[in-house]
Amino acid sequence: MKKIKEVSEISGVSIRTLRYYDQIGLLQPSCITEAGYRLYDETALEKLQQILFWKELELPLVDIKKIMETPNYDRKQALLTQKALLEHKRNRLNGIIELIDDVMEGVNTMNFEAFNDEDVNKILDHSLALQSEASLKAIAQKFGSVEAFREFVGENLKDEKTGAQLIQLYGSKDKAVEASLHATGNQEALQNQQQENDAIYRQFAQAMETGNPVLASNAVEKLAENYKAMFRLDNARYLLLEVANDYLSHSPVAEATDQQYGAGIA
Repeated sequence: MKKIKEVSEISGVSIRTLRYYDQIGLLQPSCITEAGYRLYDETALEKLQQILFWKELELPLVDIKKIMETPNYDRKQALLTQKALLEHKRNRLNGIIELIDDVMEGVNTMNFEAFNDEDVNKILDHSLALQSEASLKAIAQKFGSVEAFREFVGENLKDEKTGAQLIQLYGSKDKAVEASLHATGNQEALQNQQQENDAIYRQFAQAMETGNPVLASNAVEKLAENYKAMFRLDNARYLLLEVANDYLSHSPVAEATDQQYGAGIA
């Protein structure tokens, strides 16, 4: 049993706050001595820890109380939920920190201007110059002509939403244009990157089969590096999160991934 002062010291929660938790019925002491001292046992301390985790998620005390008083409240499941939500919060904060770095380097991250005609023509000229004769013929057949293809792609690139997404992916519109202009169309390099991607997903399968979180974490790092090489990104976090969201929505891509590498890999 620990006195309220000891609980305050080890938890960082003030005595006044602990007394308030008792007053509203959120966390009551395990017992109160004849002298009026509040005492807390291990179960009470575990409950306090749960409360602090929920508070990190910025939930109001009234909502925390309702959650923890639910008849089927499962501590283990609550911890899993808290972990997932806190990881999401961490990823968001990491993204904000990186955004601050970009701003400090002079990148105008609030410029959501769509690609202009000059940008579009640069990208399309470079992309089409890399196509084989067979590819150009296929493009013409699908769109009616190469010019129709240019018009279709151009309209998409000029969309403000597309510009905003690419800014999130590359950090700025200029970086997105630069990345596309540095693409070489090297089939051998692309094949090597695809083979690396295949090896990474097989590592995910091995990690799941053996229950090895270190191996899984290493696979995520490798996937990030491969995405950076494939798409010429400075940072792959946004793309990884988009892929994760796609998998969590049980999209056709997720189904195809599970079919190729094993159920649950996505």
